[in-house]
This record gives sequence, structure tokens and C-alpha cells, in this order.
Amino acid sequence: MTRVFNFSAGPAMLPQEVLQQAAAEMLDWQGSGMSVMEMSHRGKEFGAIFEAAERDLRDLLAVPANYRILFLQGGGIGENAIVPMNLVGRKAQPATVDFIHTGAWSGKSIKEAKKYCTVNVAASAEEDGKFRTIPPRETWKLSRDAAYVHVCTNETIDGVEFQFSPDVDADTGGAPLVADMSSHILSRQIDVSRYGVIFGGAQKNIGPAGLTLVIVREDLVGHALAICPSAFDWKVVAENNSMYNTPPTYSIYIAGLVFQWLKRQGGVAAIEQRNIAKAALLYDFLDSTGFYSNKVDKTCRSRMNVPFFLHDDRLNDAFLAGAKARGLLQLKGHKSVGGMRASIYNAMPPEGVQALVDYLKDFEKQHG
Repeated sequence: MTRVFNFSAGPAMLPQEVLQQAAAEMLDWQGSGMSVMEMSHRGKEFGAIFEAAERDLRDLLAVPANYRILFLQGGGIGENAIVPMNLVGRKAQPATVDFIHTGAWSGKSIKEAKKYCTVNVAASAEEDGKFRTIPPRETWKLSRDAAYVHVCTNETIDGVEFQFSPDVDADTGGAPLVADMSSHILSRQIDVSRYGVIFGGAQKNIGPAGLTLVIVREDLVGHALAICPSAFDWKVVAENNSMYNTPPTYSIYIAGLVFQWLKRQGGVAAIEQRNIAKAALLYDFLDSTGFYSNKVDKTCRSRMNVPFFLHDDRLNDAFLAGAKARGLLQLKGHKSVGGMRASIYNAMPPEGVQALVDYLKDFEKQHG
């Protein structure tokens, strides 16, 4: 069997140990005689899987007791509607929501939220249609009575990542901070208590596409607009322990295996140090040569998603063909940005990043 180094931005590569365990348990999960895919979500077998997954995630992120963990469907894009439908009802209508615009994904959130509330773009990093930095905290023009403040803490397409947890309460009269952490949750330590809501699709660092996680402070549950579908009303979901409708059972099972794998690696603190080292290896090389470039401000470069450009884009096709021949896949940049992009999530081993750097050096020797 040949395994490649998959640099896809998502769905992304999973730890090989997890895939091997899932394969071994495919037909018979722990003597049950059933695949997890076949289990009732209300049966004792899946109940054990679900409880372990929730417990391990709470441990990994040190989620406080006054936060609920919800397992949902709809992805991060779905949450762009589900979040305002659950939170703007806390304020008199029409409510205002503050956004910090740092890239493509916060842009999608802004567009969707406009259907449910008044949007105030409190700060934007856009310059000539590009996003290469985070607006300095002191430039944010936050509302005094916003329903919440929204940030995307890692922009997968643009390669921009918050390297700090914003403090917004002092300027907003207590508006909760909502964070889309789809593409870097579990890659670094965070203080959950600084956020009112954390959400993300699973297909970057957690598991297969189809599962969405929401971590929400309990006082923010129970304010859904009347138009919010019951299956996405956080109060209904919480009261039914994420079982109001059939949850994405197999995706939850794989996520649980990933959580166990993370614990075996030493937890989030240990994986963060590994991620810092992987990112430094790639960025240090890109910065050392004029043949390649990364255009993101060094203070907010993403550890997870590294966009880069060849000095001559006529070489792009040859670069991708050569990478594929070496087993380095999914390096083409997003169509809105161009160039290349290497996504180096938790499951990407250091050997994969080293193999990419070795190829970058060889390609430059051949074409520089």
C-alpha cells in the first residue's frame, strides 16, 4: 500500500493509526457484530462511542462545565446562518452583529448574517482584494450593544491566523465573542472561557466531512429566532444531547478516534509544539529564497494553511506535476488566490513537511 502526503485544505488527511483502527472495526465494532455505520444512534453501543468522544473533547480543550458541546450537521457554512439565528434574538430587533473581516471565510459569514441582522464590519484587513494581516485590535470599531462579535480565527484560503484571543468585552458592554475555528481547532491551546461560542466543521483536524462542532456557553442557549429550524436550535439540540435528529454517527466515531489519538500524542499542548516546528520548517525555507514567496504578514501567518507563490507562475503546472510524482498531493492554491497552498494540519507528519521542503529545493535547482 502506498500512502501519499496529502496537503488538502479539507477534507484533509487523517492519522494513519485512526484509519487502521477504523478499518479493523469496520465490520465488527468491539464484538458487537455491527459496523458503527449500522448502529442505532440511541443504542448502548453508539451511546458509549458518543459519550467517550464528548468527554475526550472536553478534556482536550479544557472546556468549562458551563459550556455545552453540540454535535451537529451543516458544516461551518451552515453555522454562518445557525449562529445568528440562535444569538440575535438576545437583543431587540433589528440586532447588530460586529464582524472582523480577515479573509474569504469571514466574508462568507458576513454575507450570510445579513439575512438575519444588521452587520457592522468593525474592521477589515482587505487591501486590493487581498487579505494578508489581522487588523490591529485598537482599530476595531465595535458597537456598544452588539448581539455578538464574530471572528474567523484561521482563514484557510488566505493563510491568516489570529495569534491572540481578542478581548472585546470592555468595548462592547459584554457582547460575546463568536469564533469560527474550523481549520485550526485542536491545533493549539485556547482559553475556551474567553469565547461565547466556538464552532467548526470537522474535516480539517477532527474527522470526515459531515460533522460540525459547537461549543456554546450555557447562558447563550435558548434565544433562537422563531424562524430557526428545530434541528439547529441549540436549546433543542442541547436538551436532546445532540440526538434530536439522527446525528452523523460515523463521523462522530472517527472524531472520537482522533481525540484518542491526540491524547496519545500528549494532548493539544504537545501537538501545538509539533505544529509550530512544522510551520517554521516550511516558512523558514520560503523566506530564504526569492524563487518562492509567502505574502502574509509574519505576525499572523497560519500554522495550518501556507499559501505560497512561485516567482514565475508559468511554472505552476510543472511544479504540481513534479509534486504529484513524489507523492505530494493537493498543493494547488484556491482559485480565488492562485499559486500554491500546503495545509499542514495535525495529521500531517513532520516527514511530510520535510519532503515538501526537499522538493521545493530540488524544483528551484532545476528551474531557478
